[in-house]
Amino acid sequence: MKTQTIIASIIGGSLIVVALLFSGGGTAAPASIQKFDNVSIQNEKQVINITAKGGYSPRVTEATANVPTTLKMKTQGTFDCSSALVIPSINYKKNLPPTGTTEIEIPPQPAGTTLEGLCSMGMYRFEIVFK
Repeated sequence: MKTQTIIASIIGGSLIVVALLFSGGGTAAPASIQKFDNVSIQNEKQVINITAKGGYSPRVTEATANVPTTLKMKTQGTFDCSSALVIPSINYKKNLPPTGTTEIEIPPQPAGTTLEGLCSMGMYRFEIVFK
């Protein structure tokens, strides 16, 4: 009886580990681990590039505060709900084209502001943290 309990515990634990590996653990890596080169300065404007397809990438972006910003949302064969973009703090709501780049003007944001974008269903999201 004891052996059966041990075997059942090992099998159960293995199944949990496999499920976590395939699901990615259900959480994003901390922003300090995610290193993306998606912010640049062009013509005295900050440009942030985010890809929309099966979610948003990168999920967290660190940007400079108090600078006019253009958010470039890139799609390529995007037919999921990430193409229905909502950015509540700037009253933005639009369906992105399946393929292309959509430019969204963001007014200068004060330091400490976090701008959140999400799909219309709330399944996928990204954050831009202004510092």
